[in-house]
Amino acid sequence: MGNRYTDKTIFRNQNEEYEAIFEERDVSFIRHYGTSTMVVPTSKQRANLIRQRHIWTTGDKFYKLALKYYNDPQYWWVIALYNEAPTETHLRVGDVLIIPLPLNEVLRLTKA
Repeated sequence: MGNRYTDKTIFRNQNEEYEAIFEERDVSFIRHYGTSTMVVPTSKQRANLIRQRHIWTTGDKFYKLALKYYNDPQYWWVIALYNEAPTETHLRVGDVLIIPLPLNEVLRLTKA
């Protein structure tokens, strides 16, 4: 199971505009990842997933939920994407989140 950077194009930024940054960091280039394109699963695809309800409470964070449900905090973005809530500030105490399972299937569905 890979993360969201798997199979992404890596760009070597050697643009002259960044020369001061290169010198400051003692590097000759900066590595940039191509923008990920992910899709929200359709309602038909969602119907085939196991969905665990979670009530958003004080202190909740996406990475904490990913650790709890997926045993890996790096998959916080799966929960955010599935619930169409880009950041925790889009949620209020009492909001119902859906945690999609199994993770392998959700990752397969979110690839563009």
